[in-house]
Amino acid sequence: MTQMLAAKAGRITMQMKHIAEREGRKPEFIRERVARGTIVIPANINHKGLEPAGFGEGLRTKVNANIGTSTGIHDPANELEKLRAAVSAGADAVMDLSTGGDLDDIRRKIVSASTVAVGTVPIYQATVEAKKRHGNIVDMTADELFSVIEKHARDGVDFLTLHCGITMGVIESLRKQGRVADIVSRGGSFITAWMLHHDRENPLYEYYDRLLDIALEYDVTLSLGDGLRPGCLADATDRAQVQELLVLGELVDRARARGVQAMVEGPGHVPLDQITANIKLQKSLCREAPFYVLGPLVTDVAPGYDHITAAIGGALAASAGADFLCYVTPAEHLGLPTLEDVREGVIASRIAGHAADIVKGVPGAREWDLEMARARKALNWERQMELAIDPLKARIYRDRRNPEQTEACTMCGDFCAMKIVSNYFGKKPEQY
Repeated sequence: MTQMLAAKAGRITMQMKHIAEREGRKPEFIRERVARGTIVIPANINHKGLEPAGFGEGLRTKVNANIGTSTGIHDPANELEKLRAAVSAGADAVMDLSTGGDLDDIRRKIVSASTVAVGTVPIYQATVEAKKRHGNIVDMTADELFSVIEKHARDGVDFLTLHCGITMGVIESLRKQGRVADIVSRGGSFITAWMLHHDRENPLYEYYDRLLDIALEYDVTLSLGDGLRPGCLADATDRAQVQELLVLGELVDRARARGVQAMVEGPGHVPLDQITANIKLQKSLCREAPFYVLGPLVTDVAPGYDHITAAIGGALAASAGADFLCYVTPAEHLGLPTLEDVREGVIASRIAGHAADIVKGVPGAREWDLEMARARKALNWERQMELAIDPLKARIYRDRRNPEQTEACTMCGDFCAMKIVSNYFGKKPEQY
């Protein structure tokens, strides 16, 4: 039985209780929203050792970290290190986007080692295998694609990104309007190439009920992919993107009717003045389904700093209602991320998510900042380190810039505003 079917039957599962405790919510709050589909709990029945998290309405904004091999770099040990780095930095989920090496072995090792939800994009493996088997990715059969999807579900993957919303009609809309960057989603490009080569409808759309059967068996959450997400600001919020979103809204309804959990993926590269409208549109068309966004990146001209452009967009998106942020690392658009890139990307997205949680009134968010403010006023450096979103980096700066560990920081020294005013107010630091 899926989490949604249990919730619809009025049953509060162990996962729901666990999430309620972590989020400062009542178990019934979680159950009721899982039943409606506005909260999802990606928790495959075969993922042992998972500490489940909820994504959606009224919960803390979650962060995903993408890891995985490429055809040029495919050492499983590296990806397990990235997994540990991501979880250590506070990621709530990871996605294995591997395209090089032994894909089954890499995925199974990641699922086995991960305490957070694991997602994949099955069409990546399906196309890699099709190229080996047939010499061309477009010669992949629908059965071969579904075989890979079921294998990922059987292996314990908690959520699957599937580009079900790209239909022949959506592609025609893209062709008529035109784009600067066309399609930048790898999965979206694969399925589009297959459809145009065979002049056939998207098998993920045509045989959507087959997907629902697999999801029901393993309680896999469908992450309905945005194959036509804009890859540059010039392509944002165009007809093709919105038409795909309309299709995804219909597919959310069909998933909920079967008791399958579903969330929706979104853009992409979006200028600041369009982000809120994008979120509101998705929430309306998809009946408040949890929204999972990449960034959004708010400018195209910052390679090397795209974790910052994504955090700016992510903060605005999450404050408008996005529930799940996919991190972007400094290496985005440039190359495969390193361990340090992974850590930087997770922290940047967590900052964005937390900034939004303060606005959304998520339990504990504003209180966290208040505790930090009190620790700063009291010049309680140890408490500040404990409260920091990245204690490791905060401590490095403190120790390097103030090796003598003076009470004030080296920015103000003897002219510390906190200390001067406290003296005249007649209070000692511990009184704050």
